[in-house]
Amino acid sequence: MIKKHFRFTLLLGLLGALMAGCSSSAPTTPTAADPAQLVEDAMATIQAEYTQTALAIPPTDSPTETPIPSPTAIRTPPALPGIYQSPILHSLDIPRTYIDDTCTYLNAKWDPNKSAPGTVVMVVMIHSITKGKVDKPNQISADDMRRLLNDLQAQGFEAINAEKLAGFLESNEKIPARSVLLTSDDRHYAQYFNNHFRPFYEQYGWTVTNGFISHPDTLQLIWDENAALAAEGWVDYQAHGVIHNTPMSDNSSDEYLRGELQGSITGIQEHYGNTPIAIIWPGGGFGVRPVATARELGYKLGFTTNPRGPVMFNWVPLTDTRDEQRPYFLPEGGVNDPLMTLPRYTDLDAGSHIDEVRTIGKEAAAYAEQNKATELEYYDIVCAPTYGEIPALAP
Repeated sequence: MIKKHFRFTLLLGLLGALMAGCSSSAPTTPTAADPAQLVEDAMATIQAEYTQTALAIPPTDSPTETPIPSPTAIRTPPALPGIYQSPILHSLDIPRTYIDDTCTYLNAKWDPNKSAPGTVVMVVMIHSITKGKVDKPNQISADDMRRLLNDLQAQGFEAINAEKLAGFLESNEKIPARSVLLTSDDRHYAQYFNNHFRPFYEQYGWTVTNGFISHPDTLQLIWDENAALAAEGWVDYQAHGVIHNTPMSDNSSDEYLRGELQGSITGIQEHYGNTPIAIIWPGGGFGVRPVATARELGYKLGFTTNPRGPVMFNWVPLTDTRDEQRPYFLPEGGVNDPLMTLPRYTDLDAGSHIDEVRTIGKEAAAYAEQNKATELEYYDIVCAPTYGEIPALAP
């Protein structure tokens, strides 16, 4: 190829020389070659060389066109459904959510290794169980107490403790689909728990949560007997204040709030070996400042005396409005911390609400299933790129 190119160049040079000669004014001799003929011969030679060179070069393939990818379709996330609303609840008792991050909520809600939608918890407030005649508003007879617990068990409920409830409400940790938290307020001798709750512990593994008053005048015998129960593990000791008889409120001094909340932590740690995570608000009193102080000290849950309904994951019925027909119900909405203002059914009235609680759980489960595809599509579009896929069912 290089050789032919050289010859081609040489011929072009010769042609140039001949043409220069043709244009010269010098006379030509009769015997000299005809310049015009020489140019014609040279052009014929160049044309032949060019043709041969072109034929010698193998044809190249046509350039391959790079396919242009189709544009990626932009997926629009669907609108998420509203929170489940129960017609069973009082019209002022509106369920509130407390998990701000939608992706975190959906991930926990649809994780098959956690509690299924519709898992419901009934919190029951127990003050005094008497074997004799009931003569006080906060008392329940031993027979009625046993009947309530038997009814709960027959309807598929299982008792849990405060730690289990906190895990469920915070991150949907797995608990029984129908759960009950039995909160027994105030100080009691061991006999009280042995008579009324031990049979259910031994037969069903049920626990009971004791809101213990850590008052300095507590008899050493009460401390000792309850310490023995704490060692067995089925009586769950949580805070119920120190002075106790003066409810905490936004009008309480900082000193009083810390005395009630930190004092409960210290007393229970010293005598029972656990750190309480729940405050059963003494007298049902609470407020923005009491809740903020409790959170600062590490409390995860707080319980009122308002029997508004059951609780579910990211679903707590509260109200902003004082109800003249229920003057003893303190509005909780302004506190803006549903987990620290959880409702409780009274022991005398809880039995009449068991079917309602079961119905709320069923309806919530059906509502979730109805909206499952929409929520999973939203998660896939909005959440999965950052939060990852929702976990699969563990083997």
